[in-house]
Amino acid sequence: TDQDAVAVNVPVVLDQLFHVTFVIYDSEASKSFKDLVTEYMRPAMLAHAQAIDKVVLGQIGQFMNNSYGNLNALTVNNAVDSILGTREIMNRNLAYVDGRNLILTPSTETTLLNLPIFTQANQVGDDGQALANAYIGRKFGFGTYMCQHMSSVAVTPTVDATYRTNAAAAAGATTLALKTGTTLFDNNSWFTVVGSGIVHRVLTGGQSTATSITFTPALQGAVLDSAVVTFTTPGAVNNVSGYAAGYNKKINVDGFTVAPKVGQLVSFSNTASSPVYTIIDVVTLAGPTYDLTLDRSLEVALANDAAVNVSPQGEYNFAFHRNAIALVTRPMELPRQGIGAASANVNYNGLSVRVVLTYDGKAQGTRVTLDILAGIKVLDTNLGAVMLG
Repeated sequence: TDQDAVAVNVPVVLDQLFHVTFVIYDSEASKSFKDLVTEYMRPAMLAHAQAIDKVVLGQIGQFMNNSYGNLNALTVNNAVDSILGTREIMNRNLAYVDGRNLILTPSTETTLLNLPIFTQANQVGDDGQALANAYIGRKFGFGTYMCQHMSSVAVTPTVDATYRTNAAAAAGATTLALKTGTTLFDNNSWFTVVGSGIVHRVLTGGQSTATSITFTPALQGAVLDSAVVTFTTPGAVNNVSGYAAGYNKKINVDGFTVAPKVGQLVSFSNTASSPVYTIIDVVTLAGPTYDLTLDRSLEVALANDAAVNVSPQGEYNFAFHRNAIALVTRPMELPRQGIGAASANVNYNGLSVRVVLTYDGKAQGTRVTLDILAGIKVLDTNLGAVMLG
């Protein structure tokens, strides 16, 4: 029997514009033995690479339902178990075996490099490369890399640890009975519970005197009666007009006792089930208030004073197959001829960068701009998982 070959169109909105601009002044160029435009092109592209790293790795929030590990408790004794548990989640989700990657935070990499299985040449079989260069390489079916922009939250946000469970719950449960705590919390709040090891997000039961909540992902381990439940304390959206769906610039927030951090996951509480974003930049303003830049455009509108729920302290490592996420770029339109600009589109491995050189008469120098028009889209959450540490 012939089968139908079906192609599915997945829309990817090109709503991310990365740009780096610098000026090479005539006085500097005249005194230099090198072509300064070429000299500064590499660090300009490194800035682009760092920004794109943050956006791509920021998609980790959409894979939190596939979590495994020991939040704030990754050690040499349980590190291998954490990797294998993450691998098992991907195996059960039928993720492709070939082409998997595991991106580690600096702290997680340090823990793994303390294990002989990752560094000793007689166990690794790499002629000493791991020991000489801290190179982990391919382990347990993952191409393993450290990235300085992988989500690592080193400072504890303000928390409420006054809640206790009101009954035991088995591993795999998605509901907890609670004894009343001292404060209220919202849907989409992040919490941990002793016995589970991973971080959870409230789906229903918040915004009340909570006696029962449903949440995601399911409990990793069994939870005892009267186990401590710790919620992170939210801030709030600080904009009278709110923010429309599709907005992709800075979001102003207030109400935090501890400043939000780059790499934290964030969800908002004005919708029943908020999308999960990642903070990729924080600017502290007077008040204090904070301007947050997220990994992608808002999927739903935000109202003023909507709760801004941030994830707890810990290491968030990302395992994924390359087909899990699409980063799409498109060549930018070049300036018209005759307006005093030299320009070109350059492509490398599917990444399109536009370079424009214009002469700035007022500044008396050459202005160099490198920009990338891009869109990011998660294609299949079954092709990724989160290893917590």
